[in-house]
Amino acid sequence: MASPAYRLAALDQDFLLGDSMRGVRFLLEYAKAEERLRAWGVRSTIVVFGSARIALDGPPDHARWYREARAFGRLASEKGGALVSNGTVRDNVIATGGGPGVMEAANLGATDAGAPSIGFNITLPHEQEPNAYSTPDLTFRFHYFAMRKMHLAMRANALVVFPGGFGTMDELFEVLTLRQTQKIGQPIPIIMFDRAFWNKAVNFQAFVDAGTINPADLDLFSYADTAFDAWSQLERAGVRHARPST
Repeated sequence: MASPAYRLAALDQDFLLGDSMRGVRFLLEYAKAEERLRAWGVRSTIVVFGSARIALDGPPDHARWYREARAFGRLASEKGGALVSNGTVRDNVIATGGGPGVMEAANLGATDAGAPSIGFNITLPHEQEPNAYSTPDLTFRFHYFAMRKMHLAMRANALVVFPGGFGTMDELFEVLTLRQTQKIGQPIPIIMFDRAFWNKAVNFQAFVDAGTINPADLDLFSYADTAFDAWSQLERAGVRHARPST
């Protein structure tokens, strides 16, 4: 009876954390977040990406990005359908990677509006602590990047990408690829915040010139320089209407 073989499988941590159970762990990470999101009636989200290293007391550009991310989080929460009190579904709930910087600012903006917001955090050697503003019941911790990305994308009505580093680039190009290959149920708007930054950081025209993407692929995204402009573009794109189930 003391043998590991005799333990109940569901209570055997060594077994559950073994190589053969990786698929089960994927399922658990999907199901736990999915259950909570459904309990809160979250039907659609607006995902905000951006650097974890940006702070309000940082350099002028950093402070501006933080303020605009906060302003956008509040504006989208007030106007997008996240504020409901009658038990109906919530649309366009702010969702971030759950960390500091731009993510914190967007979650804080939702808090300013009195709306819930989501933090999809992940275990990392650094920068992994959840910020103080994502709704506790909607603050998740993932081990697998793949499952975290799936949850970020699967309810997204829109993506707003603030300046960031490798992680932001990874997430941006992931969603651009899903749009390009039409693996998202319906096209979602992708807005890149601060045209001057993005024009310096990524030469998208070079991809067209080299023949590695089609010229039409440049229409998969647009630019905004203020929170109001970003929200106005999303409104024109119809984000106040929920995405159909896929």
